[in-house]
Amino acid sequence: MANITLVDDDENIVASVSLALESHGHKVTAYHDGASGLEALETTPPDLAILDVKMPRMDGMEVLRRLRQTSQIPVIMLTSKDEEIDEILGFNLGADDYIHKPFSQRLLIERVKALLRRTGADGGEGETAAEAAGKAIKRGKLSMDPARHESTWEGKPVKLTVTEFLLLQALAQRPGFVKSRDSLMDAAYDDQVYVDDRTIDSHVKRMRKKFRVVDPEFDAIETLYGVGYRYRES
Repeated sequence: MANITLVDDDENIVASVSLALESHGHKVTAYHDGASGLEALETTPPDLAILDVKMPRMDGMEVLRRLRQTSQIPVIMLTSKDEEIDEILGFNLGADDYIHKPFSQRLLIERVKALLRRTGADGGEGETAAEAAGKAIKRGKLSMDPARHESTWEGKPVKLTVTEFLLLQALAQRPGFVKSRDSLMDAAYDDQVYVDDRTIDSHVKRMRKKFRVVDPEFDAIETLYGVGYRYRES
């Protein structure tokens, strides 16, 4: 069972999503506006958050932006199919996944299950996806501890989302080798979750930005246009 915070101003969606998640054993706490949702997320962090994009008193993008200043909890965004620009912005702000409205409850459950599995919050007794991929990694100035979900650069902590951590881990495990976007998708996402190239690019862009906060000269993640990405060990 996972603790899930749902923030959406549509009462019908709140009712149906809550029922679906609770029927699978999860505990759901719902809020109907962004301001109340953000306060709850900061006060009592859940295992996972589901945020609608358009809400009163603070939209989902602003909630995500403020949340990412202090927390890396997994976040799924809900948006309409005609709001593609929101999806791009959301990934740049640190969203882990997106679901387009209208959506089936089965799709939602699978996305939630996949994200919880990646964080180890699904209640399973086995290793998390990050732990199963390997032990602690040391690559030049980079150190990663999958068991604690911690990453540092020159000893300075760099807070990464679940997706960002798994992508960087996949790159750092084999420095110098090129990883295609497809292989990075496999490393960071469940088999049942489809994402496009733009999603991977957005995550990498945000990762670089985070590392450049602690080191403006950070250039360890190389782009090979038309091919993929490579970690360069300095």
